[in-house]
Amino acid sequence: MNATLIAKARDQKVIRGRKLRIDTTVVEADIHYPTDASLLSDGIRVITRTVKKLKEAGVAIRTKFQDRRRSVKKRVLSITKVVKRRSGEAYTEVRQITEEIMDTAQQVVAEAKQVIKNAKQYLYRHKEGLSKRVQQVVQSLGQAVERTEQVINQTIEVQQGKTRLPHRVVSIFDPEARPIKRGKLHAPTEFGYKVLLQETEEKVITGYQVLDGNPSDDTLLVGAVDHHIETFRRPPRAVATDRGFGNSNNEKALKERGVKRCSLPYKGKLSETRKEHQSQNWFKRLQRWRAGGEATISVLKRKFGLRRSRFRGASGTKSWVGLGVLAYNLRKIATLM
Repeated sequence: MNATLIAKARDQKVIRGRKLRIDTTVVEADIHYPTDASLLSDGIRVITRTVKKLKEAGVAIRTKFQDRRRSVKKRVLSITKVVKRRSGEAYTEVRQITEEIMDTAQQVVAEAKQVIKNAKQYLYRHKEGLSKRVQQVVQSLGQAVERTEQVINQTIEVQQGKTRLPHRVVSIFDPEARPIKRGKLHAPTEFGYKVLLQETEEKVITGYQVLDGNPSDDTLLVGAVDHHIETFRRPPRAVATDRGFGNSNNEKALKERGVKRCSLPYKGKLSETRKEHQSQNWFKRLQRWRAGGEATISVLKRKFGLRRSRFRGASGTKSWVGLGVLAYNLRKIATLM
């Protein structure tokens, strides 16, 4: 729908795409701040209520399964009291409480696996008499057990002192969400999805991407410009980005594609020649124009829902971001017309 809208606006010459500014932001997932204890608690809670649904449907009734949600909740609440002390002893005590919750989670997972085993046998014997809903509940229980086991394994690693985990699960409910460091004072780490936004001089968003993980900005620039060329059937006259996108290879690639003015500030210490280049009036003008992209991101987050995705998973977030961008573009194009 966005592509159709942009094509229509291009054909009617409402947008011309002569200038392009590119930036990235983070759309947060609809999850709470992840700690080992809270993730284990989430896993136990999901498994317990799913098993309860199965037993209410008459499946695996005799299989032993103990509801431990109350004891786990008490332990999680006790952590909040302990951390207020802000001492080394408090840290040790938190790790001890987390280990107790982890032991409980392991017991819950073991019992849930037995429930799944007996439920599958029951489903095999009563194929015709059961609805698809029961089969879906058994499947969702298997997913919950698998995710909780991932959380248990990463908690064991953290307990052993390994804090840097490349594929850390940050949510039982949205396992595809990633921790993304953006260097902001109020939120050093955000949990969700990185989004690339492309905007023309008319302040219309002509391209967006919900990215996997946290790729470096400088790996995204050439693809974004190629998308712009494909949309408008010609390269933009000028491209402006922040220093995250800037390097000599990107600048060379854009020149080869026919971009006349590339306002890409480089990172690190600059040579005298580069300082001179970045001090030119056209370069500084494009950088001032680029700064306006921050205002567009602010509007998208405040008015069009891009602060936090209410849909789960990568595919859900893509839909959420697409709908927000569509609403923004419709209003902007209507204003231009």
